[in-house]
Amino acid sequence: MSIRNSATMALLLPFLAIGASAADLAELTAECDACHGANGVSQWPDMPTIAGIDEFVHSEALFIYRDAARPCAESQYRLDDTTRPSTNMCDLSRDLSDEQIEALASHYAALDFVPAAQEFDSDLAAAGAAVHDTGCAICHSDGGANPADESSILAGQWMGYLRATFEHYKAGERHQPPRMQKAIDALSDDDVEALLHFYASQQ
Repeated sequence: MSIRNSATMALLLPFLAIGASAADLAELTAECDACHGANGVSQWPDMPTIAGIDEFVHSEALFIYRDAARPCAESQYRLDDTTRPSTNMCDLSRDLSDEQIEALASHYAALDFVPAAQEFDSDLAAAGAAVHDTGCAICHSDGGANPADESSILAGQWMGYLRATFEHYKAGERHQPPRMQKAIDALSDDDVEALLHFYASQQ
């Protein structure tokens, strides 16, 4: 067997082992990309980029969505066929198998995260950097840019999506570990706004 063929088999074996074929994965990622953008890079403020997100973080989110244990906002398909009715993550993940979820998470984790090009207020961003360093950096290192933290990527993520996420946390609509709950409870509305601009500024 040639080196090239050996490398190809090494890439395919994980999918063969878990029963998720290349065709199956292609169909699943096409469905994800229809809302999250080509290769998981979002073009819309209310839709997060999922490329580059840590594999554990991504799979855990999909498992939670499948259990309808976090808010599932309605969203239109953004690419290809925009005539289809709106949908949400709970409906889309309901029939995913464990193997399919793991394959999707692995696929997107291997892609590069692309920071969103968006407007931000420089003064608020500077204030947000201080808030982040004081209350967030212990779990979200490198300004929230390090996927190895297993706490997702905040730096360069869309501000609209992060705003909705903060609102869910503040309202107790989304499960969070005690440390995260304590940090969220300590943030004022001004702190949250500053953080949003800080994360948006990292482009």
